[in-house]
Order: sequence, then C-alpha cells, then structure tokens
Amino acid sequence: MSGVTTGRVAAAAVSIALVVVYAGGSGRWVSQGDRWYRSLERPPWQPPDVVFGLAWPYNFTMLAVVGVVVASSADGRGRAVWLAAFTLSVVAALGWARLFYVSHALWPAAGSLAVAALATVPMLVVAWRTRPWAGIVLVPYLLWLCIATSLAGGYAARNPT
Repeated sequence: MSGVTTGRVAAAAVSIALVVVYAGGSGRWVSQGDRWYRSLERPPWQPPDVVFGLAWPYNFTMLAVVGVVVASSADGRGRAVWLAAFTLSVVAALGWARLFYVSHALWPAAGSLAVAALATVPMLVVAWRTRPWAGIVLVPYLLWLCIATSLAGGYAARNPT
C-alpha cells in the first residue's frame, strides 16, 4: 500500500472511530442523568423527544459517510483539517455530555457545545470543497449543534445551580 493510500485508510478509520466514540460516550453519559434531567425546567423552544431520536442517527451516519468521503477524496491538507476539527468537535460534544449530565455544570456545558459547533464549520468547508453534497449533508448537524447550544444555555439560565 502506498503512503497516500495508507493515509486515506487511516483517515477513514479515525473518522469512523470518532463517530463510534461520540455515539457511545454521549449515549452513556446522557443515560446516566435521565432522572436529574427530567427534573429541570425546560426551555420553551425544546423540541419533542422524538426529534432527538431522529436527529442523532442521521447526524452520526452522515459524519461517518462524510468522514470516509473526505478521507478518500480530499488532499492531505483537507484530511488533516477534517480530522483536527472533527476530533475537537467530538471532544467538545463529549465534554458537554459529561459536564451537563454527570457534573451538572450547565454553563460550562453550553460553552463546550459552542466549541463543538464552531469546530464543525471547518469540517463543513472541507466536506464542501471535497464534494459539495458532502458539505450539504452536514448542514443539519451544524444546525443541530447550534440548537443544542441554545438549549444548553436555556437550561443553564432556567436552572441556576
């Protein structure tokens, strides 16, 4: 296998691993805080629970698909930017889950989600430059992170600790 091919395979594997860690880690922490979460005053713009159940499978699937597309089609710089931004986004999103559901640190959790949303912007740009459709299918993920950030801030404002 050539160095370029090895780099592409490694980038695809890292992208898929990040999605698996993201889904597993966030799911673990979110499920730990269910009783506490239900006791909080909700922001009035919170969507029904079913929306969360529809959004996350789409988001995780598209992150994996686009990660493989970027890994196989982007140049080395594009792959590097994708992996750095994706890693930061996942770490920040997992930080939100831990801060919100385990530590109950609501304002820091909202800040962590804002970082995740900001880190998604270069991901979207790299995806768009690689294949325009790949950037388009990530727009709902970015919008979802923005909504989640506003919800996290809404929870923090309504539930002072």
